Amino acid sequence: MTNDFITLELRWFNRGNLPKQVNDWFTTDCPGEILGSPETREDTYLYIPDCPYLNIKFRQGSLEVKWRKAEWGIRQFSRHWEGGIEQWIKWSCQDSTSESLMPKGGLTQGSWVSVNKARSQRFYQEITYELTQLTVNNEKWWTIAFEALVEVDTMNLEEFDQGVSKIGSTYQGLPLQNHQSCAYPSWLKLFGI
Repeated sequence: MTNDFITLELRWFNRGNLPKQVNDWFTTDCPGEILGSPETREDTYLYIPDCPYLNIKFRQGSLEVKWRKAEWGIRQFSRHWEGGIEQWIKWSCQDSTSESLMPKGGLTQGSWVSVNKARSQRFYQEITYELTQLTVNNEKWWTIAFEALVEVDTMNLEEFDQGVSKIGSTYQGLPLQNHQSCAYPSWLKLFGI
């Protein structure tokens, strides 16, 4: 089964352990509702050098492919946050056995990167946002990200910007700057794979 949709997205990556102040902010001071319990999982990404507009990963029995359709430039969301909004098209193909989706020879060939994640999510005014702790190649990272589905007559760029800014106004942690703002394909490049 395959499905596809378009999203607006914004993400920042930070090296090191998740600061307590940021975790406390996300769990108690953010607007919106918490979505379920924190989730742990392993996602496996295909690293493609010099291709920041394509994201391919295996996630819990599905193959996900994302293509960056547009970049909306650098924006200031609050006095602590600056980054770039991107528009992505996402396709997902489910396969409960993983047999038809798994490359021949498994994930041992090519530039596949396993990323362990511990993710918490919230929802506010049509925006899903997350705080995720990452481990890749024995390095600790954390990320804050925002995503909204784009459909006719629903979320537009300005509404997304305003929602992120409202959430950002409650943030008191380390500043999130434009040089930290990117999607997974650009982040994976940091590991020199």
